[in-house]
Amino acid sequence: MPTAIVGISEIYVTKNSEEDIITYSLGSCIGMTVYDPEVRVGGMIHYMLPLSKISQEKAKVKPGMFADTGIPILLRKVLVAGAAKDRLIVKVAGGSQLMDQNKTFNIGERNYLVLRKLLWKNRILIKNEDVGGSESRTMRLEMETGRVTIKSGKGVMEL
Repeated sequence: MPTAIVGISEIYVTKNSEEDIITYSLGSCIGMTVYDPEVRVGGMIHYMLPLSKISQEKAKVKPGMFADTGIPILLRKVLVAGAAKDRLIVKVAGGSQLMDQNKTFNIGERNYLVLRKLLWKNRILIKNEDVGGSESRTMRLEMETGRVTIKSGKGVMEL
């Protein structure tokens, strides 16, 4: 099966049911998958920061770097590709406190809170999540089945 790799600050959407989508090194970053099982359209974002107001210039070049610019683009792209909002299955991973054990910046937590707010405003619920803690994760979406797996120091688990 072909695998599409989603790098940091990237967004990827596909209709190819023979493809897998994967992202690595989700620390304080958040990985979010969206999948419509009826038409097998899915996508993923790997964003670093919650709000684009810290750098509008970077947000224009790399909107996937920020939750507030990247998540709406991901949602639009899957809907344009044929997904229906009421069928979307959303799964989330990341948001850990890897380099910020004293919670000075709380990037992981802030990333997660902005995600929740954006989804709530769009009336979209998270089906499953693996967020927080202090470990890095790899997230994979299998387009044929919609199955999402998380690999971390704890092993591999299905979301």
